[in-house]
Amino acid sequence: MPPREPVSSGAERTGPLAEPIAGLDDALTAVDAFDRTLVGGLLRPRPDQAAALGELADAVAGTPLASRVAEAARKAAAAAAGEDDFVALAAARTALLGAVHDALMARVAETTGRGHGEADAAPEPGAQPAANLPAAARAWLCDLARAGWQGIDHETVSGAAQVVSAMLPDPALRRLGTLLDGFAAELAASCPGASLERIPVRRWGDLWSRAMLLTLPHSAGTPTAGTVTGRLLPLGVDVQEHATAAQAQVHAVLEPADGTTPRLVRASISVPKPDTVLGAGVWQLMRPHMSLLAAAGEGRSMDLVDMPITAEGDLIWSEEHARPGEPADAFATARVALTVATAAPAAPLDRHPARIAVPVLLEGYAVQQDDDTLTFTVAGHRLAVDADRAPGAGPLGAEAVAASKACIGLLRWDAGAFSVQPLAVETAVRKKAVAVHAGAWAGGTADKAGVKAEKAATDAVAALRERAGRLLRK
Repeated sequence: MPPREPVSSGAERTGPLAEPIAGLDDALTAVDAFDRTLVGGLLRPRPDQAAALGELADAVAGTPLASRVAEAARKAAAAAAGEDDFVALAAARTALLGAVHDALMARVAETTGRGHGEADAAPEPGAQPAANLPAAARAWLCDLARAGWQGIDHETVSGAAQVVSAMLPDPALRRLGTLLDGFAAELAASCPGASLERIPVRRWGDLWSRAMLLTLPHSAGTPTAGTVTGRLLPLGVDVQEHATAAQAQVHAVLEPADGTTPRLVRASISVPKPDTVLGAGVWQLMRPHMSLLAAAGEGRSMDLVDMPITAEGDLIWSEEHARPGEPADAFATARVALTVATAAPAAPLDRHPARIAVPVLLEGYAVQQDDDTLTFTVAGHRLAVDADRAPGAGPLGAEAVAASKACIGLLRWDAGAFSVQPLAVETAVRKKAVAVHAGAWAGGTADKAGVKAEKAATDAVAALRERAGRLLRK
């Protein structure tokens, strides 16, 4: 094969991102067809549901799943599906979305010229928890599939409560237990299903199929691939905030101490939070648990020694294996190291289009704004900008993005198209380049809005602690 054309100035080429991918629409159509069967439920399937099940089976014909899924589809169409059949249908759906993920990632690799590391061999199975709880979870998920989203009620949904309560204390089952807990909470908030005007069909199909596969032995483990030593150069922070939880994920380039190829890695911190803590206040909850957040906010590298890491490139952060390093500008890192860094392959259950989040550097683009819609035009090709993902916990807003000349972002795919989520931008202020980062307030800030939000968070947490103390004293 001829060598790839180098990427000028570190900018990513966006042309192929808009070109159609053979077979992608067919795979998504089959997934959508199966998801529609879960809306009405499979207790008494209608002819259109039977046809949709056949469409799913046809989509995996010629694969190792073919005969098993065909049998499961026939049984489900006849209202005779058992637990193993529902597992097979979930596996087929997951395999199709995995194939979509792989095709999209191949297109991203073609666009960026960036390679991936080789997948490690499957780890040796470790100790497994007792099978009764996963089996109980699987039975509940089968009941959901039979009832359908339009048929759910509080009695059906509450069947998960005891299973979740028993799972959460067990580290080996916590991943599945947390998923079931959140899924059941969403369903409970939507009961009765018959009165729903809008059903999140794809989302609930994702949660159902993922949970179903996590009930299988050896599916929920996240084994480490070893340890890494070297210099960690943060690129940006992606913050996800919900009413009762928040997560910050730092995307970074790791320069191994042994001089091997730089690697793209991630490090995450998740914390529970009161629903009254909003915006910049979430940093108070996270800072005590990860010094990397302060380093990212201050524009500083981290020196790692024997830091545990998974095969998927996720650092299992431990403060004893890290210490603050020298100043490191994220845009300098992106321009020098991002185009040559390799990314780890995704874990089997993480091969899903919604999980695509590829760090990229964009430069030399034109910005177009139509009402609330932002678009970058790079080398004549348009790329949507998902500025709404910028968190309230930082200074990066749509105005800064619209005035930018360079952008570090996460390339994502949703609703049939690629878009970029800005993590940091460079803008010109009095003819000088100024960087604005989504995670700039992670280590503290003198910004008036940030200081106000932090004070409100401090007051809210103090009030909650006082109330909890009074309850305990009683």
